[in-house]
Amino acid sequence: MGYKKDIRQLNSGQLEEFFINKNHKKYRVNQISDWVWNKGVDNFSKMSNISDDLKRLLDKNFVLNKPIEIKSYKSIDGTIKYSIQLHDKNLIEAVLIPSNKRVTACISSQVGCSLDCKFCATSRLIRKRNLFCYEIFDQLFFLNEQSKFYFGRKISNIVFMGMGEPLLNYKNVVKAIKKMKLKRGLNFSSKKITISTSGIPKVIRFIANEDLKCNLAVSLHSAIQKTRETIMPFSEQFPLEDLIDSLKYWYKITKNKILYEYIIFDGINDDIEHINALIKICKIVPCKVNFIEYNPIGEVNFKQCKVEKLKLYQKYLTNEGIVNTFRISRGRDINAACGQLINLNKVGW
Repeated sequence: MGYKKDIRQLNSGQLEEFFINKNHKKYRVNQISDWVWNKGVDNFSKMSNISDDLKRLLDKNFVLNKPIEIKSYKSIDGTIKYSIQLHDKNLIEAVLIPSNKRVTACISSQVGCSLDCKFCATSRLIRKRNLFCYEIFDQLFFLNEQSKFYFGRKISNIVFMGMGEPLLNYKNVVKAIKKMKLKRGLNFSSKKITISTSGIPKVIRFIANEDLKCNLAVSLHSAIQKTRETIMPFSEQFPLEDLIDSLKYWYKITKNKILYEYIIFDGINDDIEHINALIKICKIVPCKVNFIEYNPIGEVNFKQCKVEKLKLYQKYLTNEGIVNTFRISRGRDINAACGQLINLNKVGW
């Protein structure tokens, strides 16, 4: 038996060609698309408005590669982490984060990660492969149903902050977002979708030209190149000068502010020199800064900064008119917080 492609890998034109070649009407494209994207069926036999002959034809030529198994882990703060075993037995994780005003879905874009950020546990994993667009979409579809079940409302915000670097799986991420936005489907607003990247300048330009109207978050952590390379060694290939040029282009095309994500590490980037460097960069492109807690992963050279250093950063930025916030980590007790996704379900490190 030959390899069968997931039907969701075909675009409308390819599906139309398939049906015409098999002597079926073009309207079948809309029918099938409705079932696989809007209703999320896991089997062709569940498509109630098509004939048995057509079901057999689809089953003969295509598959629907849904996850094999999904396990959930609940935090004391209400966060829920999902360990998802894909059709090929690879594992990814996704997180549902409830709050008073919103429910956020944190989804993955790769099995493992392509980068080497020292503060992130996921970077210890080998990148096995990129996720297909339908695997990215399936995470959101499933989490949305879970949100309605547990919290009585659909997901309000989507962040690509799970496993992997989204911009190194650019094409599948773009396709998945377009499916998330379909009015006849999940109908998510672009303004509520954030792509978080460690900073790949060339692809930031590409994503700006896609007209997705999404938000862009950049994992910065230092505005001094040498320090940034210590924290994120891969950034040696992507100098801050190139990154900032790409962010200028992003703003020029999209008119959307940049969100800089920033962890202050004890003795690494917690001094006045680093504060002034961040202020300088923040004045180049309209932005806001989101300070994030460091979630320990057993890396002895990295520790959370002292509270007074965070307050100093915030004081200086606020005095310069730079909007900044501090995000408290969620789901740390189940290894679901920022930088902890590694398919390790014990508590602590």
